[in-house]
Amino acid sequence: MSLHNPLTPLEADEPSDELDKPGIRRRGWIITLMLMAFMLINFADKIVVSLAGVEIKADLGLSDQQFGTAQSAFFWLFAVGAVALGSLGGRVPARWLLAGLVGLWVLSLAPMTTTVGFGVFLACRMLLGFAEGPAGALSQQIVHTWFAPKRRSLPASVVIMGASLGPLIAAPVLTWIIQRHSWHAAFLILMVVGVVWLVAWLFVGGEGPAGNAGAGAGEKAVALPDTAPLRVLWGRPTVIGVALFSFCSYWATALKVSWLPLYLREGLDYSPGVTGLLITLPFASAVALTFLAGMISTRLSLNGVSSRTARGLFSAFLLAAGGACMVGFTVLPVGTVQMVLITLAFSLNTAAWGLAFSLLSDVVPRKQRGSVMSITVAIYSIGGVAAPLLIGSLVAGSAGTAAGYGRGFVIVGVIMLVGALAAVLLVHPERDAEVIAGYRPDAD
Repeated sequence: MSLHNPLTPLEADEPSDELDKPGIRRRGWIITLMLMAFMLINFADKIVVSLAGVEIKADLGLSDQQFGTAQSAFFWLFAVGAVALGSLGGRVPARWLLAGLVGLWVLSLAPMTTTVGFGVFLACRMLLGFAEGPAGALSQQIVHTWFAPKRRSLPASVVIMGASLGPLIAAPVLTWIIQRHSWHAAFLILMVVGVVWLVAWLFVGGEGPAGNAGAGAGEKAVALPDTAPLRVLWGRPTVIGVALFSFCSYWATALKVSWLPLYLREGLDYSPGVTGLLITLPFASAVALTFLAGMISTRLSLNGVSSRTARGLFSAFLLAAGGACMVGFTVLPVGTVQMVLITLAFSLNTAAWGLAFSLLSDVVPRKQRGSVMSITVAIYSIGGVAAPLLIGSLVAGSAGTAAGYGRGFVIVGVIMLVGALAAVLLVHPERDAEVIAGYRPDAD
């Protein structure tokens, strides 16, 4: 592999004049908001089982271990779906690809609106996990096509905000529906919302005109090739670092939507009504912190700060702070201070997500972003499988419920700190973009 000087003006690769047209910018932000709603529905679907966990366990006669298995089942085919369906990004029009995904979501929810057995319950969660696997990667891939590199952080963060807005809105609404009606009614509401989004997306959805520019210095950006072998892409420390970072970060996200509501009720003895309100705090915090992180990162990039600092080191700081809070709340008594740390522990990692995925667009050619992002999702989904099982095993095997939860959260906090360290040591998009831009197939 030989290298040449790959630095070219941004205008040589990004159709900046077209991206600056009012109509294109307006359409880009409409797509961004649609994708935020896409992620909102995605995470509302995820959290409904934990919100109805007590009722579902009683209705189906499940033990803590079985419920942990059911929550983990969502992730059993998550990686398969992420790779198999996510690899279609760039080859199948985004309008039809995302519409098909949401159609599968609706299909997986349908049986849950009636009485089901444990086997059907597991099968439905597995199908939903398969269909939701590529959601995060594809939404990021699409939104990045509407904005130039220096402006990607904010729209990417707005899309990620949907992951917190979903549970934030869904938690009190679905809790009320579950308490007043049944957990089956909650699934019916989510089905209807999914159908409404699908119809709207068919009218407005699609990819944008942004080109193939990656990270660069100053007012210049590296012109990435159309494609590069996966072995070249996955040989770069930035790609490896983002994968490790995402894996370590996703443990907290998986627990937030699977065990956190039960921890508040069973571990800390909050009532169902209070839990329905408290569970919104990490999601509300994540919305605010994610938007703020996107604004800060974008402002730093526009002021000439390197992508390594504006996205890489900044996201590492956010994850490290979240990990420290995760460990910290386990040693505090129940009360306001503990709840503040719980809120930060389960929101700071979300704030870092959009920045981390923007790093991949800094170094990966446009046609391959869907594939690389989907493989990254497959890697971090392993944490989604492991985290619920870990908590379920520790709670079931501990003399006290709170003690089991505490040990599990300490382990997850340490894992988050390791992910932050990996990002600091490995992520350097400017350097890796130059290497990938210098790749020439005839040099192999």
